[in-house]
Formats: sequence, C-alpha cells, structure tokens
Amino acid sequence: MISRNVFRIASELVPRFDAFQDNPWPVINKFLDDTYPESKFILTIRPAESWISSVIRYFGNEYTPMRKWIYGVGSPIGNEKIYIERFNKHNDEVREYFRGRGEAFLEMDLFQGDGWAELCDFLGHPVPDEPFPHLNRSFANT
Repeated sequence: MISRNVFRIASELVPRFDAFQDNPWPVINKFLDDTYPESKFILTIRPAESWISSVIRYFGNEYTPMRKWIYGVGSPIGNEKIYIERFNKHNDEVREYFRGRGEAFLEMDLFQGDGWAELCDFLGHPVPDEPFPHLNRSFANT
C-alpha cells in the first residue's frame, strides 16, 4: 500500500521540482530512472557509523511507516544493525544499478571533501566562487 502511494505522490511532485533528497527518493531511484530517463542521480556517501549516529540523534525512538517500509522496522533505536545493513545494501544496489552510466550517476563523498568541482562537472555548470554549503556538519565529527 505505501509503495503505491509513494509512486503516485512522486509522479505528482517530480514535474514541479528540479531536485529531491531524503526518503523516499533514494529507494525509488529505479522507478524514477525508468519514468524520467534523462534524470541524473547523485549518491552521497559517508561512513555507516556516522550515518547511524545521525539517524539516532535525529529520529530517536520515533516510529514511522516510511522507515518501516524501508528498513523493515520503524524506529532506529535498538535496530541499528538492521538500519546499517539496509544502508550498505542500498549503496551497493545503487552503484550496481548505475554501473557504467557516468552521464546519469555521480557518487559524492562529502565526508572526504567532494563538493562543487564534482557536482558542477556532473551537472555541466561552472563552479561557484564560494565555499560548498554544509547545512549540517555534525556528521564530520561522529
């Protein structure tokens, strides 16, 4: 049920915006690629330990149907291993799905310093003369 709603809502939203981030967008990348074949996809990566630490800080014990759909359990606390396994599996699945499609796929490691140069080259835009924005840098220290 949730997947039908996600695909329906995604189909309504995509024509209205230029970019998307966070759930559910990462887990519907194949649907988006099939439906919008000229799209570009960016996988941002970071160490799993940093990621799960951030997830726990942000969501705590909060249960959501979306996280239940994605991870099999709706709350990250007490389910860290499940969440990390899904995180790693997702990254591997995305890399495999887009293998050899550099025109449509970019992997960025913001943790290791990727920024404007990689992003702008991929999108075909000039590099701005300003620092790459980091709204939440707390992950760099976890």
